[in-house]
Amino acid sequence: MRRLPPLGSIQAFVHAARLGSIKAAADSLALSSPALTRRIQSLEQFIGTTLFERNNNSVQLNERGRAFLTDVEPQIEALASAVERVGESARMRIRIAVPSLFASQRLMPALPHLRARHPDLLIDVDTGANRLARLNEGVDIAIAIAGKVDDKLYSRMLERGRVMAIGSRELLDKVRTPEDLRRVQILLHRDMPLAFHAWRSANGLPDLEPAECTYFDAGQLILDAAAGGLGIAFMLDSHLEASRDSRLVQFFGKTAESPYAYWVACNPQSLERKPIRIFHNWLFEQLAVDAAA
Repeated sequence: MRRLPPLGSIQAFVHAARLGSIKAAADSLALSSPALTRRIQSLEQFIGTTLFERNNNSVQLNERGRAFLTDVEPQIEALASAVERVGESARMRIRIAVPSLFASQRLMPALPHLRARHPDLLIDVDTGANRLARLNEGVDIAIAIAGKVDDKLYSRMLERGRVMAIGSRELLDKVRTPEDLRRVQILLHRDMPLAFHAWRSANGLPDLEPAECTYFDAGQLILDAAAGGLGIAFMLDSHLEASRDSRLVQFFGKTAESPYAYWVACNPQSLERKPIRIFHNWLFEQLAVDAAA
C-alpha cells in the first residue's frame, strides 16, 4: 500500500481551505493556531509543494491547493460516511443545525409527530451560527436562511415566503405610511440584511431610508423588540403568522418576494444515511411551504 500523510494533516488542510482562516480552522478542530499550522506544513512537506498563499492568519488556496482540495474533499467525506455507517446500526442519531426562530416556531411543535413515527431516531438540535459552514464539523443536516447554497452541497428549498413590515400595534398611529420610517428604527436579521432593500424596491420606494438600522442574530429577539415598540422589523410573513403574539401586526399592507429562502442542505453523501433520509423526507412532508419553487 502506498504511503499516505497523516489524516490529521489532511483534515487541517481541508478546514483551513474551507474557512480561509488559520484561527477559525484551529478553533473548529480544538487546536492551537501553531499546532494547526504545523500540520499543514507537514502535509506540504510530504507532498513537496505549498498549498496556500499566506497573509498573517488569513490563507487562500493557490492553484495546486485548489486542485488538491477538489481531489481530496470527496474522499474525506466518503471516509467520514463510512465511519458513520459502521455505528449507524447501533444508534440512529443525527445533529441538525437550525435557526432558533424556525426551531421554536416550526420544528419543535412538529417533532413529536416524528418521534411517534420513528421512536429510535435521536436528534441533537444546534441553533448556533454559520450553519452551512459547519456541515463538515459535526452537523449532519442544516436548515438555513440564504440567498443560495453552494453547489457542492445537496440543497432543497423548504420555504421562501414574502418580506413584510412587522411592528407593535402601539405604533400604528405614529407609523402610518412608509415615509414615516424616515424617523423610525428598522430591525433586521443578520442572515437577511437585504430584506428591507427588497421590500422598498418592490414597492416603488428605492430612495426610502429609515432613521436607523439595527441588526440581530436571533429572530425571536427581533420579534420581541418589534412587539415592544422599539422599531419596525422586516421579516417573513411566516414569522408573523407563527408568532401568535397579539401585540404584533403587519404595517402598510405591502409585501415583497424574499431574496432569501429556508434551505435544507447537507453533504450529498449524507443522504445515504438512513436517519438523515428519514428526517429530510419527514421535514418536506410536514413543513415545506413552497418547496417546488
